[in-house]
Amino acid sequence: MTVWQLTLHLFNFFLPALAMALLMPLAGRWVMGSGHRSFTRRMLVHALIGGLVLTAGLVLQGQDGTMATYTALVLVAASTEWALHRGWASRQ
Repeated sequence: MTVWQLTLHLFNFFLPALAMALLMPLAGRWVMGSGHRSFTRRMLVHALIGGLVLTAGLVLQGQDGTMATYTALVLVAASTEWALHRGWASRQ
């Protein structure tokens, strides 16, 4: 495997997490209003958490791209966005 192929393979492995990192702050703003954190910070948090979820799915299941891993990615991303918006606090 060449360096270019390795780079493309890693990019495609993390692409779902990067897509969720871009879309979840937009969805959070649409559903819950403006949050306490900046858009860029929320994107970075989602990218980090999503990458960890995909890596954990690869380690635990022995292969990447399983539907269970993608389901966990969506649930963790939604929970993270809720936590970043302080969803437990009462709305005024």
